[in-house]
Amino acid sequence: MDSAIERAIECIWERYSEPLSLTEIAESALLSRFYFARLFRDTIGITPCRFLAAIRIHQAKRLLLNTSMSITDISSAVGYNSLGSFTNYFTASVGVSPGRFRRLSRGGGFELPGPQPDPRTGVGAVAGTISLPEGHGNARVYVGAFRTPIVQHPSAAAVIVDVPSGRPSCYHLPDVPEGTWFVHAVGVADGVGPDPWDDRTTLVGGRDAVTVTADSVTSAAVRLRRGRPADPPVLLALPDLEPPPPLAAVAGCPAITPRPVSAGHHRAAGFHLRHSVS
Repeated sequence: MDSAIERAIECIWERYSEPLSLTEIAESALLSRFYFARLFRDTIGITPCRFLAAIRIHQAKRLLLNTSMSITDISSAVGYNSLGSFTNYFTASVGVSPGRFRRLSRGGGFELPGPQPDPRTGVGAVAGTISLPEGHGNARVYVGAFRTPIVQHPSAAAVIVDVPSGRPSCYHLPDVPEGTWFVHAVGVADGVGPDPWDDRTTLVGGRDAVTVTADSVTSAAVRLRRGRPADPPVLLALPDLEPPPPLAAVAGCPAITPRPVSAGHHRAAGFHLRHSVS
């Protein structure tokens, strides 16, 4: 990755709580504002301001989960001057309001909103394989189709797949409206985590935009990896992705049958949020 973009990303993570402008971020990269904005979007897939907004919501989720700070104080701590603007943006990105996110995470469960298909358009499907990095296995993986390069509310379709060690598993996203979609995957796997005493690792993966046409299946393989600071954070409130008991890989496809994400009780705790994309 370009060193200028790395400096900018470091600046955003360090100064997200400030009223940080595009000009200031560009100055941290030692580039002109307009050239920097174009380079950042070409490299990361979203604008610097959108990346900054995602970092702020991500950090707000962490504070809601791990502190007793009021929502007003959290709003200010992550760089918002208006509580209303923060609440609206959080709700649109995460799928629930800040207060509900906190209550549901502490209460042990919530219902994920289902997809909202457009009856005016035709639908197709997206299918492929999910692969784990070497040394990881028995992962529980959330896979969804999104309009943007960010995992945020809403998804067009989503499934949860249990993936054993050493062999890709198949997924299938049905009823995806025709158009352009990003396929994102987030999983928690057995393996060596970032700390020696941690045996869980959060993994992420995704595909560049794929085109879905009506009455057809679009192929999109996804390879998971550890998150990087340059990855836009996961904003959607995901179910608990605790890895399942050891799974035996079997020949053929699928190795594990995907389970549709449906209404039911799930944890809102953000899939071991301390290892989320950051």
